[in-house]
Amino acid sequence: MTKFTKEALNALLQDLDSMSYIKADDIPEIDLYMDQVTTFMDAHLGSTKRSPEDKVLTKTMINNYAKNNLLPPPVKKKYSKDHMMVLTLIYYLKNVLSIKDIESILKPLTQQYFANDEQISLEAIYEQIRYQAKEQMTTLRDDLNRSFTAGEEALKELNLDEEKHASLELFTIIANLSFDVYMKKYLIEKLIDQITEEEEKK
Repeated sequence: MTKFTKEALNALLQDLDSMSYIKADDIPEIDLYMDQVTTFMDAHLGSTKRSPEDKVLTKTMINNYAKNNLLPPPVKKKYSKDHMMVLTLIYYLKNVLSIKDIESILKPLTQQYFANDEQISLEAIYEQIRYQAKEQMTTLRDDLNRSFTAGEEALKELNLDEEKHASLELFTIIANLSFDVYMKKYLIEKLIDQITEEEEKK
């Protein structure tokens, strides 16, 4: 592994360590107005932005989520703790899935557990998802290390100079990670299609 790719790997691992998670306990118990919602999300998810000028969530985005049935409408222009948890899930899902697919998987969740007094609350489900996501970070770190090692091994026999080796190594790593994301997205979409088919049968 070249010095450049070692530095790139270390930077990515540090970035993973600094990832923000919104715990249910972090969310205010009082209902929030739109400006308070966007301020809260920026404060807690700002570290996940690709560039400083990117927005975590805007008023337009939130209004569109409500119009597209991803998010239950606010009550008297205020958003509850359940709203905030659904918005957080949407924030992560929208980077991978279409709006239609997100609606398909969130609809049962919001219909059954949003703002109700059932024994299993939306908060309990949210916390379980958050815990599993945090646990996956260990696996992700291992996968990242394996991808960098595989990228290095793939180019060993080409006898390239360090600069060319580093750029091709990074390309190989990115291609491998991209294929991994593509296959996982493919499987997710297949699962969503099964959910949609079951709903149509009902």
